[in-house]
Amino acid sequence: MAKFTTDVTRRGLLKGSALVGVSLAAPTIFTRTANAFTNEPKGGSVTLGFNVPQTGPYADEGADELRAYELAVEHLNGGGDGGMLNTFSSKALKGAGILGKKVEYVTGDTQTKSDAARASAKSMIEKDGAIMITGGSSSGVAVAVQALCQEAGVIFMAGLTHSNDTTGKDKKANGFRHFFNSYMSGAALAPVLGKAYGNDRKAYHLTADYNWGYTTEEAVRSSTEAMGWETVAAVKTPLAQTDFSSYITPVLQSDADVLVLNHYGGNMVNSLTNAVQFGLRERSVNGKNFEIVVPLYSRLMAKGAGENVKGIFGSTNWHWSLQDEGSKAFVKSFGTKYGFPPSQAAHTCYVQALLYADAVERAGSFNPCAVAEALEGFEFDGMGNGKTLYRADDHQCFKDVLVVKGKENPTSEFDLLEIVEVTPVSQVTYAPDHPQFAGGSLGTCNPGA
Repeated sequence: MAKFTTDVTRRGLLKGSALVGVSLAAPTIFTRTANAFTNEPKGGSVTLGFNVPQTGPYADEGADELRAYELAVEHLNGGGDGGMLNTFSSKALKGAGILGKKVEYVTGDTQTKSDAARASAKSMIEKDGAIMITGGSSSGVAVAVQALCQEAGVIFMAGLTHSNDTTGKDKKANGFRHFFNSYMSGAALAPVLGKAYGNDRKAYHLTADYNWGYTTEEAVRSSTEAMGWETVAAVKTPLAQTDFSSYITPVLQSDADVLVLNHYGGNMVNSLTNAVQFGLRERSVNGKNFEIVVPLYSRLMAKGAGENVKGIFGSTNWHWSLQDEGSKAFVKSFGTKYGFPPSQAAHTCYVQALLYADAVERAGSFNPCAVAEALEGFEFDGMGNGKTLYRADDHQCFKDVLVVKGKENPTSEFDLLEIVEVTPVSQVTYAPDHPQFAGGSLGTCNPGA
């Protein structure tokens, strides 16, 4: 197992008992206990495990995720202004912990490495008694930790993971994803790109060399090629790459007139910066202005890339400028506590923590299989993005998707993206057996001990 760092910080707070669930054989890597299910809470508190990138290329996202989790714990335990507990369509949560138990938490550092993420999650489950694991800003990490949680018999509420694989070929019965996926980005972006740039374009893809990059490239290629674009090249780039100059030069030598950066976090900041430095945005190719597209955007990335994002299209799961009551409540709570607006990573993690707690309350049990049953097919509102469904077939959330672009005249360091279209959920919904999600089986819930 790779070396890893766990910041086992115990904070937070709860009390009560849980219902007895089904008993299955314990996974071999986990210690058998007398509990009815893995880490059944016996005392007055319950422990959640927040597994986020505290170091590595997605550390900025991880820091915002952890802020959101801390805010969620505060609200669950009755602190602060309650945030989205006040707007959530489900009224099961009362700010009295979860099933009367005070919420505590421990944290781990995924390092944006699958082995490190599995090791930190395993430590939180085995040593700290975490009954649920959540977090991450990488699909490679999400897939790895989701598989571990399935084996351990705990629920995994995925953080920021955009690859189709998470709820596609690598889906698990113990895993749930609120964040949107690569297919949804492609389905939402293509019509906007066609309208803005035309249907006769030649695209060059630079793609992060792991499963998120692959499925994002596939989704964007499929959607843009369907409307007439030609893909002239697709080149993989290492996740650890910081200087993309050697990858930009071949773009200049091709006849591409669009560069698609299937990069996220620091990778996107660096590759976009290099592309602008090489003069791509001033080029004219095939009688057209050269354009750059970033399929998955975040405010933190926009801030890192600065003026380079102006006018560049992308998609995002959520944005702090949304004016629905849930979004406004979350932005107010987060801003009051931290002094700046939350990112999409913060939003999805805060929502996942509340959705887990709500499912436990509605199920009347911490048993992971009772929780899974409460989440499957659950429809809700008041958490941003409009009405949302946690589909039972694959544990993927379906909701409206935002297409954004970099603002030409931002009013502050946080006002960097503008929403150009709210794509309705009907446009991004697909069949469970869609080819981009082929393979794998959800399987059955594992309660563990």
